[in-house]
Amino acid sequence: MTSLEGQFLVAMPGMEDERFAESVILLVGHGEEGAMGLVVNHELENLRFADILDELDLGDPDAVIRLPDPIRQRAVMRGGPVEKGRGFVLHTADYHSGNTYKVTEEIGLTATLDVLKAMAFGPAPRAALFALGCCGWSPGQLEGEIGANGWLTAPFDPKLLFDIPVGNRYEHALESLHITRATLSTQAGHA
Repeated sequence: MTSLEGQFLVAMPGMEDERFAESVILLVGHGEEGAMGLVVNHELENLRFADILDELDLGDPDAVIRLPDPIRQRAVMRGGPVEKGRGFVLHTADYHSGNTYKVTEEIGLTATLDVLKAMAFGPAPRAALFALGCCGWSPGQLEGEIGANGWLTAPFDPKLLFDIPVGNRYEHALESLHITRATLSTQAGHA
């Protein structure tokens, strides 16, 4: 199978694993060693970016309190069931550190504290999404799940990642494929 790195996985309605029901996942890595991705449409309801800054002691508490509400109240995404305590930031290519992995020409992935500090205190990437945890697949596992009608694939769209409200991302991903929930079937078809 061709690498799907930089594309979205969209969960089918019959997804048996409840952790991924109605999920949209950006694949940040896919190759012979397996695959890795981040769920981009499920927020951790009781956690905000300022809570992470406080927990990690990433700034003077007074400075954190004075941050503008859009920064303090930034959503924290549930990136997946693997490494749930580790943070990952998907961000525009205008931010780059020595620890940034290039996912596409437009998007990088950084999993070090420097990007969190930049998001809070500058210079921040133009757009960013912060997630705790990730998704992982062993070699051949993802291909098997796609073949078993567990996932659709959709091309990368920066609007889906950064501009569409979190609660609308699943529908938007389906619309990008010119389908709706009503037109999806839980049955696989193979020619």
